[in-house]
Amino acid sequence: MTTLEPQDATEEQGPGYAAARLRLLQEKAPSGPERRGALARLTDDWLAGLFAAAAPPKGIALVAVGGYGRAELSPRSDLDLLLLHDGSAPKEAVAALADRLWYPVWDLGLALDHSVRTPAQARATAAEDLKVQLGLLDARPLAGDTALAAALRSTVLADWRNQAARRLPELAELCRDRAERSGELRFLLEPDLKEARGGLRDAQALRAVAASWLADAPRAGLDTARRRLLDARDALHLATGRATDRLALQEQDAVAKELGLLDADTLLRGVYEAAGTVTYASDVTWREVGRVLKARSARPRLRSLLGGRSGERKQPVERTPLAEGVVEMDGEAVLARSARPERDPGLPLRAAAAAAQHGLPLSPHAVRHLAATAKALPVPWPAEARESLVTLLGAGAPAVPVWEALEAEGLVTRLLPDWERVRHRPQRNPVHTWTVDRHLVETAVRAASLTRRVGRPDLLLVAALLHDIGKGWPGDHSVAGETIARDLAARVGFDRIDTATVATVVRHHLLLVDTATRRDLDDPATVQSVAAAVGTVGTLELLHALTEADALATGPAAWSAWRASLVADLVKRVSGVLAGEPLPDPEAAAPSAEQERLAVEALRTGEPALTLHTRDEQPLDPDEPEPVGVELVIALPDQPGVLPAVAGVLALHRLTVRAADLRAVDLPAELGPGPGSVLVLDWRVAAEYGALPQGHRLRADLLRALDGSLDIPARLAEREAAYPRRRGVQAPPPRVTVAPAESRLATVLEVRAQDAPGLLHRIGRALEGAAVRVRSAHVSTLGANAVDTLYVTRPDGSLLPDEEAIDLARALEEALG
Repeated sequence: MTTLEPQDATEEQGPGYAAARLRLLQEKAPSGPERRGALARLTDDWLAGLFAAAAPPKGIALVAVGGYGRAELSPRSDLDLLLLHDGSAPKEAVAALADRLWYPVWDLGLALDHSVRTPAQARATAAEDLKVQLGLLDARPLAGDTALAAALRSTVLADWRNQAARRLPELAELCRDRAERSGELRFLLEPDLKEARGGLRDAQALRAVAASWLADAPRAGLDTARRRLLDARDALHLATGRATDRLALQEQDAVAKELGLLDADTLLRGVYEAAGTVTYASDVTWREVGRVLKARSARPRLRSLLGGRSGERKQPVERTPLAEGVVEMDGEAVLARSARPERDPGLPLRAAAAAAQHGLPLSPHAVRHLAATAKALPVPWPAEARESLVTLLGAGAPAVPVWEALEAEGLVTRLLPDWERVRHRPQRNPVHTWTVDRHLVETAVRAASLTRRVGRPDLLLVAALLHDIGKGWPGDHSVAGETIARDLAARVGFDRIDTATVATVVRHHLLLVDTATRRDLDDPATVQSVAAAVGTVGTLELLHALTEADALATGPAAWSAWRASLVADLVKRVSGVLAGEPLPDPEAAAPSAEQERLAVEALRTGEPALTLHTRDEQPLDPDEPEPVGVELVIALPDQPGVLPAVAGVLALHRLTVRAADLRAVDLPAELGPGPGSVLVLDWRVAAEYGALPQGHRLRADLLRALDGSLDIPARLAEREAAYPRRRGVQAPPPRVTVAPAESRLATVLEVRAQDAPGLLHRIGRALEGAAVRVRSAHVSTLGANAVDTLYVTRPDGSLLPDEEAIDLARALEEALG
């Protein structure tokens, strides 16, 4: 039998390890700690074999650190290795040994993070580099001098505990910086499972805090959450074949399948729940670290004031009453000694309300005790409990951490059972910043600042909390939400009339913004339909405030000065109808002086005349001025192709169209060289970026577009080709529908499509080919989705028959597709 030399043994072990590793990763067993542990053991044996085959000198150990030190190897994890030596071996021998270890790893294409150090060098590096020290906390010997490795780990742990007062604030800052860069995992559509707040890095930071013996994280659910995040990362590595931690949209279905889950939404909900557990534990832990460090820093000063240890007396902890059964202690809201949760079912909400009102965190120990002992509230709730809920929501931003504390112990679902369906539910529209449950809380926070505008602030706050509660059910969430809100409002103790009001507000919470941005407000049928749905001025008042709160809590793209002004205009008109005031007849409205002047000029010259100016409106945030209320009025002799020509020119000049009103003006002979019909277009536009174009340039390009010398489709195609498409989710096809009998002035078409430069130009070209007249257009864009509403008639001004309107919608869909 031939004995293998060390080099030959190394060459044999490599393929053997690679094949065994491949078999392990291709097994049908789901991702989990068993496979991570098996992969770590397989890698341990391989590396130990390489170490032994290299015949190392004494006083050297091969040590796994970081994730590998914890025996948590994901399919594409780095191997974090330290070659530790006591300095007795020649440097050349240590270097040669390192080569015999590192090169086989690289040859197999495995990522390697390696270092060669003495114990003193390792300690010195750890003292300078926090990440190195964190990795060494999980040091695990693989081969060689295990006593040397064990001594280093003990020393590093002792250093960590001795230096905790200095290193933990540094670690907290590191976590904050990482969160600012990577965002909050539980609210991201494409989260980074490691780096985002609430991810694996934060879970590891909690282990480091616990190792310091200074504070400890809440244990409940933390191990399960960490395991779930690791499982998701394993499945991501297997699905992509890459060492990635970002759960991209296009990978989520494959990752869900790898984990045996129903779909990508189920995957995200599980990941979000795990991240929420880690986030809450982090908040509690870092707050405890701050409290302990503050107490330690104050103790020497106290001893000095008292003349040293001999005169020192333990100072009583101050407890300030906040509410019945609730006191403040050490910067937290805690239960009073006299509190009896088992006899006081209103205590959980009362404690939460008191904490939020005073801007204090609710003690995790108090919440845990309440969850374990508090008696369930009777149904319907007593008035005190309902008032506590309203007080909690009315506290504004301080209500969020208090609500999360209740969530962490399951108290919210116990109080509001339907909440379970929206917990951690993702919203795949990128306009939304939050998951459904957090969006509801954020809407209540925004509504708290608007309570002075309504007669019933309690109904506003509760409706804000419940307005999207139907998203946990199939179908239209507003319809489903109405039923759920009715049940929950009755559950919390509102009477029949108030319950009906909350249900109505939830049912129609999108009515004002959808109508204001997508319908013609000059059409009496638009205003009358809203008035009929709302019913009372009080309900309209609540809807107006909720519309703003909902949009502000959705994300920056959902609200603007333009939307606010449109909604306010609609509310003013509806208020007039509810007060019995007559609506003006849009057909009888005379053109404005400016429109008439431009029409005369266009008729006299036979060419377009236009003005471009800013309307008298202010942006919502003076620190972030936005181009709102820019009005472009164009008059030109009536002729085919006007709408697509103007829309195309505006697109070329990077102007976003928000609304367009088109009307034919018949001028009497005394106003011009002779009677004639002029088309007047009143546009609301905004610059995508930069300054607005000059009016004479717009007019010159419009002339060229009308005479055919400017090929708008070709120019728009050139611009699109200049910007390569990014990889992402395939956009759904356009959809065109006919709104049922919404207007007596025109047939209403609603176009839903992917937003793109020149979309309105393409719509206009398709409508020109169908020989219909566009009376007005209203454009609403949220993220990548555009909803364009078109009021169209036959050339003689009559409405389209039903069949003709349906055929037009189908033709428009085909043209846009």
